[in-house]
Amino acid sequence: MTRAFNFNAGPAAIPLEVLKQAQEQFVDYKGAGMSIMEMSHRSALYEQVNNEAQALLRELFGIPDNYHVLLLQGGASTQFAMLPLNLLRPGKPGAYVMTGAWADKALKEAKLVGDTVVAASTEADKFMRMPSMSEIVVPGNAAYLHLTSNETIGGTQFAEFPDTGDVPLVADMSSDILSRPIDVSKFGVIYAGAQKNLGPSGVTVVIIRDDLVKESPKTIPAMFRYETHSKSSSLYNTPPSFSVYMVNLVLQWIKDKGGVTQVEQYNRDKTKLIYDAIDQSGGFYNGCAQPQSRSLMNITFRIQSEELEKKFVKESEQEGFVGLKGHRDVGGLRASTYNAVPLESCQALAQFMVDFQKRNG
Repeated sequence: MTRAFNFNAGPAAIPLEVLKQAQEQFVDYKGAGMSIMEMSHRSALYEQVNNEAQALLRELFGIPDNYHVLLLQGGASTQFAMLPLNLLRPGKPGAYVMTGAWADKALKEAKLVGDTVVAASTEADKFMRMPSMSEIVVPGNAAYLHLTSNETIGGTQFAEFPDTGDVPLVADMSSDILSRPIDVSKFGVIYAGAQKNLGPSGVTVVIIRDDLVKESPKTIPAMFRYETHSKSSSLYNTPPSFSVYMVNLVLQWIKDKGGVTQVEQYNRDKTKLIYDAIDQSGGFYNGCAQPQSRSLMNITFRIQSEELEKKFVKESEQEGFVGLKGHRDVGGLRASTYNAVPLESCQALAQFMVDFQKRNG
């Protein structure tokens, strides 16, 4: 079978080694005579998978002991609401950094729950950059400061994070978690849907500091309280067991690759190939994001005309490339180069871009 050059924005590429391992274990997991999908989530075998996934995430991401690792459902979109439900209080607004479509969705959900303020916005620049640290103004009475570490649609990414003092820093890292080392202790909450860098869709990781877990109000339903899930080690209700199993395999794959530091260098090597094809094209290709805010995960670019862009997509698909059409809201072109996208795929895309320019420049 020929594997596609998969540049989908999400659900996205999963390491081939992981897919093959899952294939081998699919019908009979560790001699149990059944698939992991068929097992009780109260069984010793599944509890081992659940515990391993949490432990590996702690190890790879350097998560301190005073944080809980939760494996939840509902995607990051549920976290847009769950976060303010748990942390907003009267007189303490949620502060939001507006950097694009996903930050906007998070803000809109929070507005339904309580008071909010915009701490910084790059809308004037069409969200083609991230704000500088000096642009972010955090009210002293804020319940938290929320930011989106990587905007998949615009192709922008925070290169550094603000020091928010006593105000908890919250990050939606759905599209760049484990793509680079970060200091988790700077954050009160980190959350991420799995389907871009951690595995298949269906499970959402929440990393949350102890003191913030204890703030869960008893007035919201149990399923929406962080405390509920922290007390039960993410086994309060039936978990997305196959997705958790796959995340565990992906985390082991990252460890085998040498950890997050090695993965970051691999990502930089991959994306440089494509950014170089853009920057060395003499204006045939134009990068969308401002250079200092360019993402390592989502490379957005345009060609001189929409007709050429359509031709680029059509010809790329004929050559085995998948997912290069830009988001429907902004158009253009986008290559998502998440952790599991192989270097060879990026080499092939860079070469295709050079060849396409020769034929159409």
